[in-house]
Amino acid sequence: MNYEAELRVAVDSVKLASRLCSRVQKAMAPDVLKKKDRSPVTVADYGSQALICRALAAAYPSDPVIGEEDSSALNDPENADFMTQIRSQIEHAGVTADENRIRDWIDRGGSKTYCDRFWTLDPIDGTKGFVRKEQFAVSLALLVDGRIVVAALACPNLPAIDGGSAGMVFSAVHSEGSWCEPLDESSTRQPVRVSNVALPADAAFCESVESGHSAHGKSARVKARLGIAKDPVRLDSQAKYAVVARGEAEVYLRLPTRADYREKIWDHAGGVLVVEEAGGRVTDIHGKALEFHHGYQLEANRGVVVSNGLFHDAVIESIASVFEE
Repeated sequence: MNYEAELRVAVDSVKLASRLCSRVQKAMAPDVLKKKDRSPVTVADYGSQALICRALAAAYPSDPVIGEEDSSALNDPENADFMTQIRSQIEHAGVTADENRIRDWIDRGGSKTYCDRFWTLDPIDGTKGFVRKEQFAVSLALLVDGRIVVAALACPNLPAIDGGSAGMVFSAVHSEGSWCEPLDESSTRQPVRVSNVALPADAAFCESVESGHSAHGKSARVKARLGIAKDPVRLDSQAKYAVVARGEAEVYLRLPTRADYREKIWDHAGGVLVVEEAGGRVTDIHGKALEFHHGYQLEANRGVVVSNGLFHDAVIESIASVFEE
């Protein structure tokens, strides 16, 4: 099938949502992190999901959306100020709507069960990076018969590879390749490709900033077994997928911190297709392909391993050895 129309809707909607998130992030007071004040995240999360689900509802009204947020908390009178701010940000994006319509858009992302065709959305991936005014992403993917067929991954704070201004959107269509384009410019998209580094000792390695998201200690032992000498690059969100896709790193590990933990599909789907279509490989820690047939979680998988594909099996073998220790 031709998914050019879906790709255009996906890219346009994540761009619009990313601009809203960036406005909120830039306006955050310096003491937000100290106060652990989630207000800006709440406003940006809901505003981003509302804008993207609005676009999907208009273009594909029968497509479910498995997203991270729902509007139930906004019904609490104590949270009335959040809704006022969300509505203000949405209007700033050029969209006029009353509060009920905004709630409806947000709740379009409330599906949690598998079907033959659906979208999955993370309106802000990398919450702590967002609060630190560092890396975050807006990720949207279309899945058909359990296969990711379209992805749009916006990384508003990721610099252009040539040193240009920050803000990139990565996109991919199954069997057609991956591309990137500036977030704030109307320019021709450029193909992206993983690196050709074939020796683990020459590889660059990236992982989550937060140790709660990935077992950093085990990652260090995997890195040592592979002979990787470079210090790991730590950044938040699916920006790590983008970094591997465009050849700035060769490995990204998300090792499970608990035996019972299962990854959420919205944390990975967009990035997975971008890397795979750029020539890389993505599996779980056992080397199994990620399965998107189980609703909102990767129930059949443990952890995630991303690479440029040239020594992926060696990474899997090293992980197995580390987990057996």
